[in-house]
Amino acid sequence: MRIFTAALATETNTFSPIVIDRRGFEDSLYAPPGHHPETPTLCTAPITVGRKVCAEKGWELIEGTAAWADPAGLVSRGAYEGLRDEILDQLRAAMPVNAVVLGLHGAMVAQGYLDPEGDMLTRIREIVGPDILLCAELDPHSHLTAKRVEAADFFVVFKEFPHTDFVDRAEDLWRIAVDTLEGRVRPVMSVYDCRMIDVFPTSREPMRSFVNHMIELEQADPRILSLSAIHGFMAGDVPEMGTKTIAVTDGDAALGAELAADLGQRLYANRGRHLMPVLDEQAAVAQAMAAPAGPVVIADMWDNPGGGTAGDATVVLHELLARGATSVAIGTIWDPIAVQLCMAAGEGAEMPLRFGAKSAPHTGAPVDALVRVQRVNPSAEMRFGDSLVPFGPAVRIAILTETGAETGIEVILNTVRAQSYDPSLFTALGIDPLARRILVIKSTNHFYAAFQPIATEIIYCSAGRPYPNDPATTPYRLVRKDIWPRSQNPFGDAT
Repeated sequence: MRIFTAALATETNTFSPIVIDRRGFEDSLYAPPGHHPETPTLCTAPITVGRKVCAEKGWELIEGTAAWADPAGLVSRGAYEGLRDEILDQLRAAMPVNAVVLGLHGAMVAQGYLDPEGDMLTRIREIVGPDILLCAELDPHSHLTAKRVEAADFFVVFKEFPHTDFVDRAEDLWRIAVDTLEGRVRPVMSVYDCRMIDVFPTSREPMRSFVNHMIELEQADPRILSLSAIHGFMAGDVPEMGTKTIAVTDGDAALGAELAADLGQRLYANRGRHLMPVLDEQAAVAQAMAAPAGPVVIADMWDNPGGGTAGDATVVLHELLARGATSVAIGTIWDPIAVQLCMAAGEGAEMPLRFGAKSAPHTGAPVDALVRVQRVNPSAEMRFGDSLVPFGPAVRIAILTETGAETGIEVILNTVRAQSYDPSLFTALGIDPLARRILVIKSTNHFYAAFQPIATEIIYCSAGRPYPNDPATTPYRLVRKDIWPRSQNPFGDAT
């Protein structure tokens, strides 16, 4: 067997002003054929898992380019078309192949392309023909378009949010692909449109039980090859944005349709109950300061670079300063210019600095302060499961009073945008997170798996509006109106 694999992925917040060019991919991950590291990034696990599977089977794995950019705004036309065509040319050179196994995200939007993944999958199908297996792993925060479903044989989607299972799901993808190529199964994909958009953290109910239910169904019935929920990505203003469910069965379309509909209706029945309780910045800081012990984690959940924002909001920081909070570490505030200034000054330097809140409205005001440069790291990175995520060059600064005294608040400023996945974010700049009473991070829920074991309390904070987090009022231009909560009754009288 000859299998072609590649990855092209990012998550596009169409409301973000930050355009991703080719350098945006190179800063996060750009690996030409055969140069992907041994550990996967979020959307490239099909490559690393494929190496192991094909080595065990004695099959030939032909690797194409792997590229991942941290979420932001639109991908430039040149970056998308260049990377797409690079992979398509590699596939043409590899022909004939028995299968194509891809790592995608599913929420990319590029200049001139509302559905880049659909465009790419369709072009791949045209190259390989109708009978060659074509499958991909997707992030649940994606858009499941009809064009993609028509082009691919099946998709497997991460079940967990935070996405702790992307390697496990890549193993599922390859298991189904191997069984298909060896004639044991014939995958058929069924999709149900839930006509809703919501946020579905699996670290709490009711989504925890929903995911467990999907896993139990898969284990109980050999006809069920894979079950998935596409959460949707509410910051993507595209026509087919929304929540959907997928059932991949062994040749049983009727069973698949029944399963997908049942799962979808379960999600719809719990609409509005999935999101974790949130506090505004005043209540969040007051509660954190009143806690008897630390570290208390404040998740600045909507200034999340993993959702395409800049990650430079200062709303929580201003509240901490106003209340005189101490023993605080903030990771991170994105400000490449401030990082350059601090690196030029060097460790130990004291200097006036303006930083933060440069990217967009509703992110607070820039901070003007006397600071001390505590630590410089020219290539900072943190862990995310078995992966390493770059966020540097980065610096750690201490905010001082006008007389040069310590305020007790330290901030990590970074150059490469990345959300706060793991406490190693702090240790990379010499901060012991266990020694701080308050940790402020920029993430909606991916932080949970790594921070929950060390936190005495986790506070989800909705501060400012850097991210369009209310679909009922977000000024969409392209998203359809017949989904909840844009409509209170999207299914009509049938509900």
